[in-house]
Amino acid sequence: QVQLVESGGGLVQAGGSLRLSCAASGRAFSSYNMGWFRQTPGKEREFVAAISWSGGSTYYVDSVKGRFTISRDNAKNTVYLQMNSLKPEDTAVYYCAADKYYSVLLRTLNHDYWGQGTQVTVSS
Repeated sequence: QVQLVESGGGLVQAGGSLRLSCAASGRAFSSYNMGWFRQTPGKEREFVAAISWSGGSTYYVDSVKGRFTISRDNAKNTVYLQMNSLKPEDTAVYYCAADKYYSVLLRTLNHDYWGQGTQVTVSS
């Protein structure tokens, strides 16, 4: 069993930065691939970024490439999303997810564990 708790969201002006954290409980964290997703009202949740269990592979949706960086610290059971050059269209609730399979993390929304989400609001 893995429980995920996101933090670090907030209100920021366009061009600013935020760092989201996702803290995981349980000793199995290092065996899970981790992802960040986001959702706005009336829209389907969408993939943002993923990192493999070892940290050796990362993947981003095109709209955040060069601006967002996903990383993890397995000793701290935490995955991060550094968000720079934020835009109003980045406004959403951001969720972290854990999945045993990296390919599933990239292609679906059906994952083993989800956090409760943290709100990010970017003002223009």
